[in-house]
Amino acid sequence: MSHSRVSVKLISMPLLVAALALSGCSKKAPEGLPPAPGDNMDYNSAPGGPIKGSQEDFLANVASDRIFFETDRSDVDSEDQQILRSQATWLIANPSVRIRVEGHCDERGTREYNLALGERRANAAKNYLSTLGVALSRISVVSYGKERPDALGSDETAWQKNRRAVTVTVR
Repeated sequence: MSHSRVSVKLISMPLLVAALALSGCSKKAPEGLPPAPGDNMDYNSAPGGPIKGSQEDFLANVASDRIFFETDRSDVDSEDQQILRSQATWLIANPSVRIRVEGHCDERGTREYNLALGERRANAAKNYLSTLGVALSRISVVSYGKERPDALGSDETAWQKNRRAVTVTVR
């Protein structure tokens, strides 16, 4: 036998023995299936529940993520105050969460006017949240003006839904 054939047999023999030994090992079936990719579950929440501090957790635990405004107005009325109080309570319980308040307008008016009005609306919500104990450093604002309508249409029903400030958690 040639020298190269002997070395091939010597190398392949231990590999064959290892493969046979491993194939004899029985594998235990897993207790349960792992969560599907993208599942919002952590070990601090109920199975299938939202991750603590997530946007889903925020939405599940506040009165609403948005407040609404009258035409050409940016004042926070008593209904808005109640919604913002529930948001502040959640934010205080989740001190590491930062938010962005997005200001929106209906389609009427110029782009420039609506961007300025949307910013006033977002700042009104931000300022009210800060009076309730939410640190200003945790809140950013952006105005989308009339660029991102929630409801399509050119009637009062659509316009009412579009005059809003929306609170969004950011990571």
